[in-house]
Amino acid sequence: MKTDRSSLKKLRILYVEDEHTLAEMMQRAVGHHFGDFRIAENGQEGLQLFKKLRPDLVITDITMPGMDGLTMGRFIHELSADTPLIVLSAYSDKEKLLGAIDTGVSKYFIKPFDPVELLEYLESIAPKIIEKQRIAIRPGYLYDRHSGSLRHQGAPIPLSARERTFLEALLEEPGYFLDTPAIKKLLWPEAEVTDDAVRVFINRLRAKTGKEFLHTRPGEGYYLKVE
Repeated sequence: MKTDRSSLKKLRILYVEDEHTLAEMMQRAVGHHFGDFRIAENGQEGLQLFKKLRPDLVITDITMPGMDGLTMGRFIHELSADTPLIVLSAYSDKEKLLGAIDTGVSKYFIKPFDPVELLEYLESIAPKIIEKQRIAIRPGYLYDRHSGSLRHQGAPIPLSARERTFLEALLEEPGYFLDTPAIKKLLWPEAEVTDDAVRVFINRLRAKTGKEFLHTRPGEGYYLKVE
């Protein structure tokens, strides 16, 4: 009987592995189960992709050239302590694995491992991860990071791609502010835009959401009140 793994389709995975053969095998074995499955070749590339994509979960090898998996894991843990980190290691000695404790590792698998066991573990933690994708914003708004959708008291509010990018940036961490220069760089990185263009963008967003959604603090910029 085919197992229903539909919950995994809501997850965005970053897999860090320097051996191309293993990375391709993992892609074929488990990659199709997820909504997004990205591969990085080393810890440095993995960290850059994490900052750019903000995946729901990271799976990594330990030993890689340049930045290894544990060092990358420590940086990721500093950026997002709630992001689960799964370690795949050829090492069976306890000292190497104990070194992973302070990186926020939630699980490790010794190579070679059964991909089914990995999928079953991910299914067990998927509900908790998916719940964290839904962010409550005062007063009465709910943003779903997986679908990029915003609702107010249950009613959907249509968002453009640029508006979603703006909200995602504000939701990166509690109390995050974006001023006009930062908004220009974020939303129009290749273009010269005026302050008036930013004001028009903000006014259109407020027309959709209501004035109580997006807040302003003089000298600091725009922010959201996250519950």
